[in-house]
Amino acid sequence: MNLLRTEFRKIMPYRTFWVILATFVVLMVLILYSSSSIQINGKELGAETYQFPGIWARLAYVAHFFNLLLGILVIVLVTDEFSYRTLRQQVIDGLSRLEAVLAKFYIILALAAFSTIFLLVLGLYFGLIYSSNTTVEAIFSEVDHLSYYFVQAVAYMVLAMVFAFLVRKSGLAIIAFIAYTKIIEPLIHFKLPDNIDKYFPMKAFDSLTPMPGQSLLDQITTPTDMLAPEWAVLPSVLFIALYFGLAYLVVKLRDL
Repeated sequence: MNLLRTEFRKIMPYRTFWVILATFVVLMVLILYSSSSIQINGKELGAETYQFPGIWARLAYVAHFFNLLLGILVIVLVTDEFSYRTLRQQVIDGLSRLEAVLAKFYIILALAAFSTIFLLVLGLYFGLIYSSNTTVEAIFSEVDHLSYYFVQAVAYMVLAMVFAFLVRKSGLAIIAFIAYTKIIEPLIHFKLPDNIDKYFPMKAFDSLTPMPGQSLLDQITTPTDMLAPEWAVLPSVLFIALYFGLAYLVVKLRDL
């Protein structure tokens, strides 16, 4: 708790932190609000899309596109520590290098918890407005999709933390992070069969929040072999542990 309090004291007056976080919140609200008013065949899309319990899977899928934004936020927070020498000063003042990495990991957990709770509030709001079935069972029967999203958000941000500690420059770290997640690993997937690449980090992470209706799409196209969300949790947690270990190793072996 002391580490977390220290981190929050540093980021609370930090305008960039609030701008990026506000961007995440505003974009999610705008997407859900604007899409709910779209009419197809005389019916509002919200009346069809935001029904309990399916709303939770749809919310998690939409939110997973913004994990890159959360990752960029983590990169900015970590690289600024090197730019302003605050991390080095904390270590000089007695903070261990493991605690320095743990402090950032606790911030990641806090950000993932915030985004998950925010999705819960959004889901309840839009679901209660548009859903025809608002029984307790219908509302919460598939809310576990938000827990899968939480793991996914943590995984993306911990990976971003690794790039931040490795590169130490925000612009280059952001480019490397996006390039790996959206270009490098997807290119590797093309060279490997699905039964192997489904265990790779990004594909395992994306398996946590599959596209709603993917099973129907697979019936008319070439099916994509992906892990079920509940089976993707274990490899995702293992990758989180691996990335945390890599981040600590970098901090331990390099000068601050």
